[in-house]
Amino acid sequence: MEKKIGNLFKGDKGIWTVFLFLCLVSIVEVFSASSTLTYKTHNYIGPLIYHCTMIGAGLVVAIVTLNIPCRYFKLMTPIMLIVTYATLLWVLIGGESINGANRVIQLPGFTFQPSEIAKGTMVLATAQVLSAMQRDDGSGADPMAMKYILSLVVPAVLLIGMENLSTAILLFSVVFVMMFIGRVPLKQLGKLTGVCVLLAGLFLLLVFSVAKLDKEGQELEQAQAAGIETTSKPDKSERSVWDKFTHRFWTWKNRLTKDSGKNVPAEEYSVKDNFQVAHANFAIASSGIIGKGPGNSVERDYLPQAFSDFIFAIIIEEMGLLGAIAVVFLYVILLFRGARIAGRCENNFPAFLVMGLVLLLVFQATINMCVAVDFGIVTGQPLPLVSKGGTSTIVNCAYIGVILSVSRSAKRKGQSIASTEQIQSTEA
Repeated sequence: MEKKIGNLFKGDKGIWTVFLFLCLVSIVEVFSASSTLTYKTHNYIGPLIYHCTMIGAGLVVAIVTLNIPCRYFKLMTPIMLIVTYATLLWVLIGGESINGANRVIQLPGFTFQPSEIAKGTMVLATAQVLSAMQRDDGSGADPMAMKYILSLVVPAVLLIGMENLSTAILLFSVVFVMMFIGRVPLKQLGKLTGVCVLLAGLFLLLVFSVAKLDKEGQELEQAQAAGIETTSKPDKSERSVWDKFTHRFWTWKNRLTKDSGKNVPAEEYSVKDNFQVAHANFAIASSGIIGKGPGNSVERDYLPQAFSDFIFAIIIEEMGLLGAIAVVFLYVILLFRGARIAGRCENNFPAFLVMGLVLLLVFQATINMCVAVDFGIVTGQPLPLVSKGGTSTIVNCAYIGVILSVSRSAKRKGQSIASTEQIQSTEA
């Protein structure tokens, strides 16, 4: 029986431990933080059943994925690129609007977010280009590697960024770090950094110049601040092409201006205008060292998206400083175990792929936690493997499966090296 279970949970034990602990934290905290959902549906067990079903499905996906040999992931790249670009265009043109942004595609029985698939696809494509263009003399990647990578990644980043700027920035940041790890010439990376800074400055100037809070925008912002999820689909036929491109500008502008006004006197601070951040701060301030205990959160009843974007604030409130440190430590372990697996890989492709996926999960977790503790601009990034989700939960579990698949081949390589060294020492 133990052997059968061991065969099922193959791969790096450290990754499995982190994965299962995060899933356990997720089940407890999502159930606790879903009070608003249970109030709306009058079904107290429904959100828990749904989330457990998603985690169970994700576990199955992870187990199936870890049994796929790494070489087959290369073969999937062209197909995944086609699916990614097709779905990104689809959601931009005919996707469902949630809180003023087209981010999901509605299919019979379920919805999914193309950006979640796009993140993994771009990491996969970047890893393949970097591995294929390493110089034979071991001096790093060919200078053409960056051009090929940017030609694949930039169109996807632009399509994602029109509706989900934080995800686009996250994806491009991960790809940039992958190019650094893949030893793309530093001169090229320096030039790319300069271009990005210049474009970011021009973009901010454009946003602040043309963003206008019209009546519809103000009403939508007030609804979001009050935690009311809006699912209305705007009539795109009445919008000009320019309106379709700039309709998110007012959101970005307000987030930036609110963030820049943090350091204000207490008597001038408006909880109403900073609803999400204020209640997240209330949750953290009332936590203490050990917290209030699972299920005893108060701010979950007030904090919008407590089960998703701000779940880390609920974790701190219920589990205290010690629980928050434990969760952070799990992601640190994930990063170091991923780096160790990459270091043991015989070929470049699996090493780059593992590092890209690990960085994707850890960067996203860092953004989510920084927002929850009021150390960054409010975004819509969930906490990987912890926040309530459908597509994101399944896709993140698939990432874990890929990492475990690579760890299996890397483990065999490590064992063969150890055996060779042992034989050589015996002969000596």
